[in-house]
Amino acid sequence: MLFSRFKNHLPTPEEALKGRPERDFTVPARHTVLGTSLLGPYPEGTEIADFGLGCFWGAERKFWQTEGVHTTLVGYQGGHTPNPTYEEVCSGHTGHTEAVRVVYDPTVVPYTALLKLFWESHNPTQGFRQGNDVGTQYRSALYTHSPAQHQAAEASRDAYTQVLRSRGYGSITTEILPATDLPFYPAEGYHQQYLSSSKNPDGYCGIGGTGVSCPVGVTEFDG
Repeated sequence: MLFSRFKNHLPTPEEALKGRPERDFTVPARHTVLGTSLLGPYPEGTEIADFGLGCFWGAERKFWQTEGVHTTLVGYQGGHTPNPTYEEVCSGHTGHTEAVRVVYDPTVVPYTALLKLFWESHNPTQGFRQGNDVGTQYRSALYTHSPAQHQAAEASRDAYTQVLRSRGYGSITTEILPATDLPFYPAEGYHQQYLSSSKNPDGYCGIGGTGVSCPVGVTEFDG
């Protein structure tokens, strides 16, 4: 099952696993590192951004270490199967990618700063993989929560594409879609803040960028 053809092929809704009406596991109430609520309610004025950039263990850590981020949680997004499990997502039969949900204060860290961190923290030109991690669940993705976010995401992609091409990289394969019809399903509790010192102080995740800096101010969007 884990080595099916769906490692490199996104299933159609008809091919995807049926899933379940409710998740069959619990999600912790609080963030292991930040102490904030994982599932809300979130403070007034905060905004939500969703990112897929490979293994969500290391990706989440990069965001929770960022000033202005209220909370982070990992989950599954961009697929067809409702309330999937980790094993189902890794099989490739759900269509989801491993995602990080970031709740942030835009007066402290603008969305453009989060986009810069996103682009520089992985290689967005690799399609259904990140480094040695192969599969549709490792694809690069941005799921936006407003027209302004969507415009900023596309503008940053276009700007970073030019920089990467000048360094010999291919086209960016990042999926940019509105989050409206792509529910975020929180992952199992053991995945949340997996690389925190209290859980796995010696934990490893191979997420890594290209070493190419994303230009600061790639868009005029500041929200």
